[in-house]
Amino acid sequence: MTAAKKRPLQPRLSRAGLQPVHHLEVVDHLGKPRPVAIPGESPLTIKVDGREIVTLMTLGTNPEELALGYLHNQRLLERIEDIESVCVDWARETVDVSTRHGQGIPNLDAMLSRVTVASGCGQGTLFSCTVDKLYEQKLPRVRVRQSTIYQVLKAVATLNPIYRLAGSVHGCCLCQGERVLMSVEDVGRHNAADAIAGRMWLDGMTGEDKILFTTGRLTSEILMKAAFMGIPVLVSRSGVTQMGLELARDMGMVVIGRAKVTRFLVFNGADQVVFDATPKPGQTI
Repeated sequence: MTAAKKRPLQPRLSRAGLQPVHHLEVVDHLGKPRPVAIPGESPLTIKVDGREIVTLMTLGTNPEELALGYLHNQRLLERIEDIESVCVDWARETVDVSTRHGQGIPNLDAMLSRVTVASGCGQGTLFSCTVDKLYEQKLPRVRVRQSTIYQVLKAVATLNPIYRLAGSVHGCCLCQGERVLMSVEDVGRHNAADAIAGRMWLDGMTGEDKILFTTGRLTSEILMKAAFMGIPVLVSRSGVTQMGLELARDMGMVVIGRAKVTRFLVFNGADQVVFDATPKPGQTI
C-alpha cells in the first residue's frame, strides 16, 4: 500500500475579499439618469516580514491568493510551507505576508535593483531576475484538440460576471480539458493570473495538463507567469506580442489567440494541435 502524500503546511489566510462592484447613477446621452455598476479598484501593498515589496491595483476579491501568486510567480518565495500567514488590512491597504523564519526574502535588495516596469494594467513591477529562472522551467510537450479549444471557449463564455455587469476588468480561467477549474476577474489580467497561481500553490496543483485562458493580450509577462505555473497551453481572445511569441517559441508553449466561438489563430505549436473539428466544404460548426 502506498502511503498518502503529506500535504505541505498551509499558511493562515485572512479571507478579506472585497465586493467587486459599486452601484451609482449616471446621466446618459439623452440627459436622463441611469443606474450603472462599476468595478472597484484599490491599492494593495504586499509586505513580507514587514518589508514592502510592491503595490498592486486590484479589484480586491482574492487578495490573499493574489499576494501569494505574485510572490511565487516572481520567484521571490519558493515554498508554501515557509509562509506562516497572509493577512489583508484594507484600512492600511496592505497585505502582510509573514514567514515562519521571519527573515524576509533573501537577496531582496539585489532583486529590487533590477526591475522592469510591466505593461499590464493593475500590475506593479516585474523583477528581471525572474527571467534568469524562466529557462529552468521544463514544460511538457502536449497535444490539444481543436474540439477541446471550442469546448473551453463555450465554457468560459458563460463566465466573467463582473465584466458583463460593470465592464472594465479582465478575466483568466484555469481549465483541465474542457472543464473550468477556477475563474478570476481583476482590473488586470496579470492580477487574475497571479490569483490563480496563488490558489494552485496553496492546493499543490500542477499545470502540466492545464490550459490557461485569458481575455487579455498575451504579453511576455503573461507567458512568463504561465511558464512558472507549469502550464503549456495558452488561449486568449486577444493577440500576442512579439516578445511574448519569442518566449513561447523558446519554451515550447502552445499559444492560441483571437479565439472566439469557432475561430482562432495558432501563433505557436500548430503541430501540437489536433484539428479534429474542422468543417467539411459547405459545412459550418
